[in-house]
Amino acid sequence: MADDYRVEEDSLGEMEVPADAYWGAQTQRAVENFPISGETFKPRFVHALGVVKKAAAQANRDLETIPADKADAIVEAADEVIAGEHDDQFPVDVFQTGSGTSSNMNANEVIANRATEIYGGEIGTREIHPNDHVNFGQSSNDVIPTAMHVASLSALVEDVQPALEALAAELEAKEAEFDGIVKTGRTHLQDATPVRLGQEFGGYRAQIEKGLARVENVKPHLRELALGGTAVGTGLNTHPEFPQAAADYISEETGIQFREADNHFEAQAAHDAMSEAHGALKTIAGSLNKIANDLRLLASGPRNGLGEIEQPENQPGSSIMPGKINPVVAEAVNQVHKQVVGNDAAVGAGAAEGQIDLNLYKPILAQNFLDSATLVANGSETFATKFVAKLEANEEHCETQVEQSMALATALNPAIGYDKASEVAKAALKEDKTVREVVLERGYLTEEEADEVLDPEAMTHRVILGDD
Repeated sequence: MADDYRVEEDSLGEMEVPADAYWGAQTQRAVENFPISGETFKPRFVHALGVVKKAAAQANRDLETIPADKADAIVEAADEVIAGEHDDQFPVDVFQTGSGTSSNMNANEVIANRATEIYGGEIGTREIHPNDHVNFGQSSNDVIPTAMHVASLSALVEDVQPALEALAAELEAKEAEFDGIVKTGRTHLQDATPVRLGQEFGGYRAQIEKGLARVENVKPHLRELALGGTAVGTGLNTHPEFPQAAADYISEETGIQFREADNHFEAQAAHDAMSEAHGALKTIAGSLNKIANDLRLLASGPRNGLGEIEQPENQPGSSIMPGKINPVVAEAVNQVHKQVVGNDAAVGAGAAEGQIDLNLYKPILAQNFLDSATLVANGSETFATKFVAKLEANEEHCETQVEQSMALATALNPAIGYDKASEVAKAALKEDKTVREVVLERGYLTEEEADEVLDPEAMTHRVILGDD
């Protein structure tokens, strides 16, 4: 029915647009052209587009390149986009033109029509024009990578870093709590020399802290914004002061420092910064995977596994085996890693593509990066609060296992030599005795010497060896 739609125009002619939609003809064409995945851009990216359009309007108002009253209306409309009030007005599929032009025009049309309302006009009249006003001094080729960097760095600062800090804090707490518990170390999944459970957790804590450092390392390149390069990086139709002025407004809006790109041609034709930054997320996901796997092993059992730590009872583990409890949160973290690895393949491949003056994989770069950031952040926070914080040590079992370990013979090397120590270890295993029992039986050490040499706790510290 005619009441269900209105007619808008673009350079290709008229299009019927839903009557209650703020988007216009170009967005409608994109909706019809790309019925591919049903997946639209994540809200964080849509909000970043609002930030870019707001900053552009503010800079253009200051530079007097668009009328101040129209710029003010654009700013107000963009504020609504930033606040998430128009998330449902961005229906374009992620799989679209590689420059993201459809989504840039989606933002231009929504903001222009809403700004026209604010300005006192009617939707579709273009009193505030999507190209001449909202997109003034811009191109999809510099807007989309700018929004991509704004959204990606915001995700790292606001979501990923706090979640990793929370996980590091929980691991540090367990490091202190478990510091006095000596257990059997394991290399190649075989018994090795003793280690304190707290030392192992200290290693996990250090992994996450190094992950935080990796995030810091990639921030400088994400701070660079392509805005101002327009079509190919030359800045055609843009005021020379526009790029940095807009970057300053973006910094003010987000609370994160951004700046004009060092080289606009690089910023639009290549997205190595996105590949580098996602590589940090992949590495962090790998750290999470390693820690989760270790904790699953240490908690295996409860009677026929390692059983050195006790996992939380988050939910029943089996639909058929009564009383079974599985490490479900750790397994979820393992799956996060696999998805991030897959996303990294898409980001790495996309960042390396494009021809001559423009990378043509911007939409999937943005979407996959934000997906990974969400997974790493939520996975880390969930892992911290629902698994790590609830772990308990089985101290008695750890002590028993240490006493039975053949690897205690390693500490005999300085006292009786490698060959005799090896003989003791093999005899202990064959005769089902402890290393201490064998070394005393064979007279290699006195009881006092054995107490000193075979002290498991002492083996967890570095000692200075040498002649008296």
